[in-house]
Amino acid sequence: MTEVILGAQRLTLEDLVDVSRGRRGIALSDRALETMEPSARWVAGLTDAMRAGRPVDAVYSVNTGFGSLAGKQAFEKVEDAEELSRRLIVSNACGTGDPLPEDTVRAAMVIRAASLARGYSGVRPELPQLLVDMLQRGVFPVIPQYGSLGASGDLIQLAHLALVMTRPAGEDIAADSGEVFRGTERVSGVQAMQEAGLERIVLGAKEGLAATNGTSFSCAHAALALADAEVVLKTAQITAAISIEAMRGFGDAFIPQIHEARGHRGQIAVAARLRELLSDSGLVDGDADTDPVRNPPQDAYSLRCTPQVLGPVLDALEFVRGIVETEINAATDNPLIITELPRSLKAASGGNFHGEYLAMASDLLAMTMSEVGNIAERRVFRLTDSSLNRGLPDYLVDSEKVGMDCGYMLPQYLAAALVSECKTLAHPDSVDSIPSSANQEDHVSMANNAGLHARAVVRNVRDVIAIELLMACQALELRMQREDVPRSEISSAARAVLDLVRATPTATGRTIPFLTQDVVLKPLLDAAVDLVASGAVLTAVDERPQS
Repeated sequence: MTEVILGAQRLTLEDLVDVSRGRRGIALSDRALETMEPSARWVAGLTDAMRAGRPVDAVYSVNTGFGSLAGKQAFEKVEDAEELSRRLIVSNACGTGDPLPEDTVRAAMVIRAASLARGYSGVRPELPQLLVDMLQRGVFPVIPQYGSLGASGDLIQLAHLALVMTRPAGEDIAADSGEVFRGTERVSGVQAMQEAGLERIVLGAKEGLAATNGTSFSCAHAALALADAEVVLKTAQITAAISIEAMRGFGDAFIPQIHEARGHRGQIAVAARLRELLSDSGLVDGDADTDPVRNPPQDAYSLRCTPQVLGPVLDALEFVRGIVETEINAATDNPLIITELPRSLKAASGGNFHGEYLAMASDLLAMTMSEVGNIAERRVFRLTDSSLNRGLPDYLVDSEKVGMDCGYMLPQYLAAALVSECKTLAHPDSVDSIPSSANQEDHVSMANNAGLHARAVVRNVRDVIAIELLMACQALELRMQREDVPRSEISSAARAVLDLVRATPTATGRTIPFLTQDVVLKPLLDAAVDLVASGAVLTAVDERPQS
């Protein structure tokens, strides 16, 4: 796989995932080095003037304090400007909560490096280059999950990252160098960087704020949640199709003219996918060319309204992707050094660090993915109820003695618990704001919280789809056994998924079984979650032999 080259091409979501999860190589382009030079030279001109004792105007973050302290005093000594960068890192490193997972930290490092490489930050190339080198050599800093307000950037999380990357001009104390994971242990930033053969940087003027003032972690949360959500949504269409087939659903609901009459692109696409998945099934009753045998040909909403529910989710994820991919490639710190401005003051203070785009995108992601879980849980419930599943046994287990086995009773409970939590997590964070910095920062986005919640929602929904995967396969095989349905009568998509599931080993060493009596279900669920998360279900269906 070729390297991702910062500054040479626009980063995609796939690029970010490849580097953060797949350890794809990454490098700075010569073009990025050239692009960064003018703004860095302008800042260097200010510090040269200060060093020479010439008067310099107050420039935010170069020779002033931060936030509401900006107008209090302008520093005259260049040493103060450089020390300011260090003290910002030290003071801001105050997060709490569990450490963020490695993929999130690596994604944020990519995003920060890409932002600095845009050339608006006034930093030396050594700063983004060090981020790239850390990614290449597997340096995984310990970053606490809480502390960012999603405005002024993700200051606290980025400060914990900067502790590892940077050092004071004087004595370098290991206890003040942050922490890095080395396997399951934690070591100081000093030790980890030495072991990686990397030199930590003494920051210059403005570089402290440039290192911390951006949306990198909020963007990483949203981006990885989106990447996972896209896989879960595609898999949910497959599990829905198998559930519909197992319950002898009607094909009328997916006739193309119905969806074209409404006109929404996502709904039309989901209906088309369901028709394709069910096209060679002998269990689905009726289609555009064939009258249904049973009347009236209407399923419950959790079956027939699948395109109308998953379609808007598909449209929403496409919208979120546009925001995320723009933000991955954005300059998000403040002030930006815009050397092409005709005025002498090239530092322009704005608000690109404000995470409202990401907060709203993460909220939308959480809300729409919650609905994927909600409708799947209703199909799961229907599968367990013999009065609703068209002739299958209660809880999908055909016990010799009725009542002896619980079958899939409890996985539906689990699904209900997960979707209930999603309803709480999907409350929008972007509608909240708590002023900070003596009311200088009087409106914030809470994008970091929104991103954390979006990732939790996607994980929950992934697990619900894994539950449906197990139960739909069990239901389909029960249908085949009880009604003597030959394998050739079920869809090729369902056959591919059944073969995958039954060949998948669990932690016990045994493969996922067809249940004839109760077993410990946790290993089965864990294996099914892995099948969903890895995209294996999608691959099995997309690579299936056509009947």
